[in-house]
Parts: sequence; structure tokens; C-alpha cells
Amino acid sequence: MQLYVIRKPDWADVQAGIRCTPQKAKRVALGFFPVASWLPAYQFKEWILSDIISGVTTGLVAVLQGLAYALLANVSPGYGLYTSFFPVVVYFFFGSSKHVSAGPFPVVSLMVGSVVASVVPGDTTSFSNSTNATTEEDINEQRMIVASSLCFLVGIIQLALGLLQVGFIVIYLSDPLINGFTTAAAIEVVVSQLKYLFGIKIPSFSGPLSMFYSLESIFSQISSTNIPDLLIGVIIMILVYIVKEINARFKSKLPVPIPIEIILTIIAAGLSYGCKFKERFHVTTVGVIQRGYQVPLAPSTQVFQATIANAFSIAIVGFAVAFSVAKVYAIKHNYNVNGNQELIAFGLSNIVTGSFRGFAASTSLSRSSVQESTGGKTQVAGIISGIIVLIVTLAVGYLLEPLPKSVLAGIIIINLKGMLMKFSELPTLFKRDKFDCLVWILTFIAAVLLGLDLGLAAGVGVELLTVVFRVQFPKFAVIANIGRTDIYKTKKDYSDIYEPEGVKIFRCPAPLFFANAEFFRDKLVAAAEFNPLWVLRKRNKALRKIKKLLNKGELQVTSTKGLVPVSSDYKDSDDEELDNNRVEELDLPPNTADLPIPIDWNSDLPMNIEVPKVSIHSLILDFGAVSFIDLSGMKVLKGTIKDFQKIDVDVYIVGADCGVIEKLKRSTFFDDDVKTGMFFVTVHDAVLHILEKRGLKPALTSTSIMVITFTK
Repeated sequence: MQLYVIRKPDWADVQAGIRCTPQKAKRVALGFFPVASWLPAYQFKEWILSDIISGVTTGLVAVLQGLAYALLANVSPGYGLYTSFFPVVVYFFFGSSKHVSAGPFPVVSLMVGSVVASVVPGDTTSFSNSTNATTEEDINEQRMIVASSLCFLVGIIQLALGLLQVGFIVIYLSDPLINGFTTAAAIEVVVSQLKYLFGIKIPSFSGPLSMFYSLESIFSQISSTNIPDLLIGVIIMILVYIVKEINARFKSKLPVPIPIEIILTIIAAGLSYGCKFKERFHVTTVGVIQRGYQVPLAPSTQVFQATIANAFSIAIVGFAVAFSVAKVYAIKHNYNVNGNQELIAFGLSNIVTGSFRGFAASTSLSRSSVQESTGGKTQVAGIISGIIVLIVTLAVGYLLEPLPKSVLAGIIIINLKGMLMKFSELPTLFKRDKFDCLVWILTFIAAVLLGLDLGLAAGVGVELLTVVFRVQFPKFAVIANIGRTDIYKTKKDYSDIYEPEGVKIFRCPAPLFFANAEFFRDKLVAAAEFNPLWVLRKRNKALRKIKKLLNKGELQVTSTKGLVPVSSDYKDSDDEELDNNRVEELDLPPNTADLPIPIDWNSDLPMNIEVPKVSIHSLILDFGAVSFIDLSGMKVLKGTIKDFQKIDVDVYIVGADCGVIEKLKRSTFFDDDVKTGMFFVTVHDAVLHILEKRGLKPALTSTSIMVITFTK
């Protein structure tokens, strides 16, 4: 049976691909506005009640998280409500996930806070003019401008990436990298909240080792701890932890999780107002929360120039987290999410949010979990949660002004338990994949020492290095037949194996290109247990010596013993000078045409002439995993094949991808020595062909042989 490789460009297909039709235009429009697809099909009677319950619950959580994560962003808590509202509204129209709750996320908020602190430190002059910003109001205003401008820039980057269809960029952020990064971020979040927990004021730090500078400053002022703040924070953490454990243990019995954070926030705000915590105990409170929304604010181009690198990091991290959460629920509920559309949705969300004084948004696994677990079916639940945030912002936000910041700090710290527990993954990760474990650890260390932005870049660098290492030094293997079937696996992993005599099967598990081509040759030579070029040169040297001895009459040809010495007292001479002259001739195929009889190189030669024995006559290269090959790889492959052919070892290639074969054809890989007949569909086909060619009876399952032929 023959398998033909045919590759003919079809111009009609190309024209059809670029032609604009009404159907394509409609598909593009629906892709850009997913709401137009699912909203007309909304099952109102079946879903509306679930979405309302879910939306109200998620909205209350979003209010609390908006206030809390604003502290991480180094802006006034009231601005967190803006970040909990605008992204939800925009995502309703442009998002492709049914369960993601757009809004603030602690890691992204912390990255924003680091940038804000570096641009507007609490004790320096304004970034926008030369006047001193000495009042807290001035500093807060400037920090808001930086955070909102940064948010706008993050949105532009995400929107541009989405329109350019590069949503695949998230694949470069593997799970180990994300887990190591978020664990480091969780520790930095904890450190950033200690000042609110202890009720002390410390300078803001950013850049490498900023976390350690913060810890040093905290411990240097530990004697100034405000005990009421500390007690409030500790009590909140204990209560939240206990109730969360109850929620987890009795999850199946509770209709909805107990919203302990919301309950404690309301109680703490009431007690603080009634007992005048701020005046009597000097407790730091949330402060003024403006009612309503202000007019849009133009972003600062100065901030753009100062924060472009940070904005790119935040854009990538925010999208990676959001897309990961979206995929979790898409798999669970059997629908698809579009990475490019998610970039567009979050890009537009951040552009709008930045225009209205918010900071960069992503999504939160905990908030999305609330939306999904309380019965949310679609983004109608999301828009209802936005309405709850809107009501709080317009009408009742002022009731949260007496809320102690230590309450928010305690809630933030306890809610980081899941991220901090990722340390427990390391032993399992080490057993499964040491490279992934290395990425996790080095990303974590880099993020802690260098800061989140540089730490992320370092983590990506480490991850790419591991990819390069895996591809540059792949695990080549010798494979053999398993149980006399048509299955071939790694030789060392099985006991019941069969290796046809004189046949070596070598598996290449990676692309063949400039970085690993020489490594491929070295491993192939090691698997063959001889260097073909060295054997070739030894044979040519021996052939020269035999011809010389024949010409001198010191060797004679017999019918029974072949070449035998004329005299028994022959003494070997030093032929190194002869052998080293015209070395290039040693790399040519041995020319035995002018000899009276053929030479069996694997037999004992006369006159102490020694040539390495070659135990194989056929070499099969399994290229089933070779996805591409470059010019350097082709050069090494062709040279290696020719070296083996020169010492009478046939080489076959099996399982090669059609694209690889086409590239070999275009690159004039084939010639009089390297022919197209060396390609087979499977290893088994090649083995059967070799046995048939050698006249050997196969001890294998016999099938029809499939060879690859080439069409012009």
C-alpha cells in the first residue's frame, strides 16, 4: 500500500479566506459583542431568580473587596468602589465568560500600588509640578491620578493586544510560574497590610528589596503600635478564619456561604461610629467616601512615560489571571472563552475605569466563585452586582466611612490563605517535574527580591530557558518492538522486547534545529555505539595499507582464506605520515573496486590490520515528534546519513510530518545518495521492509508495508 504526499496550493481557498461576506461580517460582529449572542437566548423564567440572588451576593462582596484592595493600590478606599463598578458594566457587553466577576484583584492592585508609591512617595514633591505636596489630600489626589492614568494605559495595551489577536501570549505564563508569582505577591500583600494592622505610619517603598525595607521600617516602629487597631485586626482575622472553615466543612449543607466579611464590616463600621473609635482610640478609618461619580478625567501623559514598562507587566498579569479563572468555569460548564475577546473586554474595561478615577482591574477567583456558587447563570448576575455597587456609591457609601482600616487589612490577609497554601504544592511538583518546580521557586524568589514587575520578567526568562533546555537537550531514546506486535517503545522501560538483529531504532522527541542538531548527532552516535566517520577513516586507512601490501607482494589472495600474508615475519610499519596526508580522502567511501576480492570489514583482517566492527546494517530514525527542521538541522541530518551510508549502514526515516518532508524537498535535501525511498509511515513498516530486503523471516506481526512516495 502506498501513501502519497500531495501538496497543491488552492487559490480558490485563499480567495474564499479573504473574501468578506455578510455571514462573516455577522460572525465578527457577534464575536466582538458576545452579549448580542447570548442575551436574546436568555431563559428569563429559569435564570432570572438565580442571577438576582447571585448578583446581590457578589455585589456586596465586590463592595468590600473594592474598599480593601484600594489600600493595596495606595489610593483612597472610595476609589475601589469605582473599580468594582465600571469593569462589571463594560464586561457585560464585551466579555465571553458567563461567570467571571470583573473588578479588583489583590495581586494587580498591589502592582498598581507599587507603581503609585514609586511615582508619588508620601514624603516627596509632586510628580506634576515643583510645588510640595505636604497635605494628605494633595498626596491622595496625585496618587489617584497616577493610578487612573496607569489603568488607562493598561487598558490601551490590553485592547491593542486583543485587536492584534495575540491572546496566545498567556501561554508563556505557565501554572508553576503563576503560582510562584502569586505566592510571592501574597506575601507582599501581607507585608503591605501590616502597617494598617499595627496602626503605624511608614514610608512607601518600591523596587528591588522593597518588601524588606518595609519590614525593617515596621519593626523599627513596632513600639508605636496602636493596640486598638491590632486587637480589631486580630479579632477580625480569627472570626473570618473560623467561619470560612465552617463554610468549607458544611459546604453541601449551606444554601450559600455565610458572608462573614460583609457581616463583620457592617458591625465594625457601626461600632466604630457609635463608640467613636477614631476620636477615643486613634483608630485609622476609611475616611471620606465621595457620593456619586465625578466627571471623566483625562489621563496624564507624564504618567504614561514613567510607567509604560510597569503597565505592560500589569496588563499581562491581569489578563493571565482573568483568563485562567474564565477557563476554569468554561470547562466546568462546557462552553468556550475567547482569549483575544477577553483581552478586548478587559482593555475596554480598564480604559473606562481609568477615565473615571479607578485603578486597574482583572478578576478575582473568590468573587467569581461566589457568583458561580450562588447560582449565577450569565453576566446578568454581573450587571446586578454592579447595580449593588452603584447603590452603595450613590446612597450608602458614607455609612462605611467610620470603618477601621485594620478591619480591611485583616480580611485581606485571611483571604490570602489559598495563595499562601500553594507552598504545599512544591513537594508534589518536585516529584512530577523538576523543571516546573525550578520555575516556581525561582519566580517566587525573584518576585520577592526584585519586586513583582521584575520578578515576573525574571520568571518568564527562567521559563523560556527551561523550554530551550528541554528542546536543546531532549531525551533521545533507543526503542524496540514490544511483545512481537507493531508497537515500539523505549527499550529500557519494558522487559518483553524484540530487536531485529542488525537494526537500531532511534527516537528523536523534539524538533531538529540549530540548537540541538549537534546534540542529536552525538546521541545518535552513542546509540549506534560507534562513530561512522571514525569507522570510515579507519577503513580507508586499512584499505590503503592492504593495497600497499598487495602492490609489494606481501599479501596474496587465496580461494579459501581470502587475503593472507606471504611471510610470517611481517613487521608493521609506521604509516601515520601517509595516513595524515590528504585527510579529506579518508572521508570518501572506501573504493574496493580494484581489489581482487571484496573485503568483509567485520571479519579478522591480516597483518595486524584492525578496523572497528559495525554491528548494525540498518538505522531507523523515528521522526514522529519532529515538528520542524531548519537548515542547520538538515545539514547535520544529511551529513550523518551519508556518514552511515559510506560504511554500508542503511538509514530510514519514519513518521515524519508532511511539513517536514515538504521542507526537505524544497531545500534540495535529496540527491543520488540520500533518496526519497528512505521514508516510511511507521517504524513497523520500516522494520518489515528491512527484514524483507535482507531475506530474513520476521518474528513480528505482519502487515502491509506503507511507504511514502513523492509526487511532482
